[in-house]
Amino acid sequence: MGHAGMAAAAVRYLRSGPRPDPVEALPRPELRCVREDERLPVDPAEFRRVLGNFATGVTVVTAPAADIEAGPAGFACQSFSSLSLDPPLVAFMVGRTSTTWPRIARAGVFCVNVLSAGQGDLCRAFAVSGADKFTGVRFDAAPVTGSPRLTGALAWVDCAIHAVHTGGDHLIVVGRVEALGTGDAASDGPLLFHRGRFAGLDDPPPG
Repeated sequence: MGHAGMAAAAVRYLRSGPRPDPVEALPRPELRCVREDERLPVDPAEFRRVLGNFATGVTVVTAPAADIEAGPAGFACQSFSSLSLDPPLVAFMVGRTSTTWPRIARAGVFCVNVLSAGQGDLCRAFAVSGADKFTGVRFDAAPVTGSPRLTGALAWVDCAIHAVHTGGDHLIVVGRVEALGTGDAASDGPLLFHRGRFAGLDDPPPG
């Protein structure tokens, strides 16, 4: 009996027995910030040092201008992840004190640009607060939301804001994917961040 036959037999067996009692859904957790008396005694520097061993890709999250005077918005973001296939959802985390996030929230849409190995300087430019981050940066408009799609990125994900949740000193932003694709640099390696520095797939680990 092959895998398909075994699966069919299992389904027939489960259907032949008594129906189990329905499982009650767990209550939805309350969304709130962490209170002072709930903070764990973990040193922030040690937290960063240990979590820095987890290598991440690097993205730039962009949004079109919410008004004529403001111009487009964008910031460098490591905390990005796919979330759901059906429906297609992604998520990124942003600090609650971010000055860029309110502009993205007003736009209601965003584009996640997955950076390639040679875009470290571009990432640094978007990590600076208060500067005109798009000066000298080449981009076009993502097809659905019009968010800036950066030239040279490995991939882009065009999204509408689906939900926003609190997560301690950060916000968890869930985006509904409207369009996505790979860029001209799709054959290049990704830009990685590991132990406080940029790295490529073939780079030796820091000593």
